[in-house]
Amino acid sequence: MTSLKGHLLVASRQLADPNFRETVVLLVEHNGDGAFGIVLNRPSSTTVQDVWSQVGEAPTESTESINVGGPVVGPLMALHNAEQLSEAEVLPGVHLATHRDHLNQIVRSPAVTFRLFSGYAGWGGGQLEAELEAGGWLTRPANRDYIFYQQDDLWRKVGHDITAGVLGPMLKRDDLPHDPSLN
Repeated sequence: MTSLKGHLLVASRQLADPNFRETVVLLVEHNGDGAFGIVLNRPSSTTVQDVWSQVGEAPTESTESINVGGPVVGPLMALHNAEQLSEAEVLPGVHLATHRDHLNQIVRSPAVTFRLFSGYAGWGGGQLEAELEAGGWLTRPANRDYIFYQQDDLWRKVGHDITAGVLGPMLKRDDLPHDPSLN
């Protein structure tokens, strides 16, 4: 089994689970025991400022939405760029934090780029591989731009990028007409 840690899962139209319709999931961990990921494109109506007024040690000015990281209830988690506050490196320059002290520093620092998540996506051993084999997901290596992307069209953007990567080499052939209507 090849680990897909640090890759994106892009839900295909064939994926029947409504929890993952048109989602992009960052795989934080993937091994023979299963996989753990965070849905990147499910913003909630709750802001970081709202939550921090209730649970934080000090207020924050962040008006970013807290994202629904998946259907499994879990702790608040941050994907961020502050190496000194890292509990795990997901990919170079992108870190995960769940400890309260780290989260407090992350949400209050204007120098830290972050996204906050509640909940996560999880798969048991072999479950994700079966979903991939059935065509439920497309994959692509993740990068910072995708992870910190704030627009509501991330699913379409990553899907387009995957398609361009597959079709691009064919479309660059010299023998193709410049006018597609001549095909």
